[in-house]
Amino acid sequence: MTSNEISKGILRATGILAGIVLLLYFLYEIRSVIAYVAIAVVVALIGRPLTLFLRRRLKFPNTLAVVFTMLLMVGVLAGIIALFVPLITEQSRNLSLLNIEELEDSLNRLYQEVILYLGATPEDVNQIIRESQLSKNVMEGLDLAFIPNILNSFLGILSSVSLGLFSVLFISFFFLKDSKLFQRGLLVFIPQRNETKTVTSIDKINGLLSRYFIGLLIQILILFTIYVIVLLLVGIENAIVIAFLCALFNIIPYVGPIIGGALMIFLTMTTNIDADFSTVILPKTGYVLIGIVVGQLVDNFFSQPFIFSSSVKSHPLEIFLVIIVAGLLFGVVGMIIAVPGYTAIKVILKEFLSENEMVKRLTKNL
Repeated sequence: MTSNEISKGILRATGILAGIVLLLYFLYEIRSVIAYVAIAVVVALIGRPLTLFLRRRLKFPNTLAVVFTMLLMVGVLAGIIALFVPLITEQSRNLSLLNIEELEDSLNRLYQEVILYLGATPEDVNQIIRESQLSKNVMEGLDLAFIPNILNSFLGILSSVSLGLFSVLFISFFFLKDSKLFQRGLLVFIPQRNETKTVTSIDKINGLLSRYFIGLLIQILILFTIYVIVLLLVGIENAIVIAFLCALFNIIPYVGPIIGGALMIFLTMTTNIDADFSTVILPKTGYVLIGIVVGQLVDNFFSQPFIFSSSVKSHPLEIFLVIIVAGLLFGVVGMIIAVPGYTAIKVILKEFLSENEMVKRLTKNL
């Protein structure tokens, strides 16, 4: 190999590396747009079964079916947001009338009753009372100059969310209206010899992920129903909002149910903060804990196996390992996208490496 060939090879490798770096930088700069497109794809996959039903069974024109689907999804989103309005309004009113000393005394009393119930010594309780005075000192030294900055940040977040919501709805509409739009855009970057396999992969991925996201919604609905029943029976205020919020945490595999359960128990205890601990707070918390356990048993032994086996065609142990690895590599976001991402990879491997023995064993259920 001559020095000229070596130089050309180095230049070529340098050019390729520079191109990759520029591409990654470009993708980083447009990460918001990529996120909008990804969310729009999920929305389109969720709305796809309803659109097909309206077109094929009820003979709706394509555009009308898409409009009806989008309006229904926006209505559901608006209804969910409306559930939180009374809670936010109530909390805002409470904050405006909040007596800090009274709140601190209530929290101290709850702290003391919990620790005494668990068998702590009076010295421990006195130490907790002394330490709890820190909140009063913090409030006394609080500088209210931060309020304008918070308002500006809130307006900035509100404008970003509004732009994002409009973008997602706009993109989702066209993805639903023309189901091949995303496919055609992707095929621009695919060599012609691989177009057939790519189209087959996209169709399979669409079908599997549509069933997966629909199953995920059913899973959340089942947990929501169980939590609402438990909270209403116990007599917790804003039961619907609390149940929905805690059920929504279940989207995060393994970690989400723990966070949701802890949040529900905390809200149960603080809702009855002025009541007697041993006769009111503790029994209600116990009933809520039983409801959480029942909900998770139903979810783990019914909902999740049904979703994983019938939608993404993967064994629960296989899914568990994939979620753990994705969580270690990419955190909470990785855990959320682990299952759909792994499903897409399996479909692609089956189409393009169908002769490989390892791929055959891995994708035999697809």
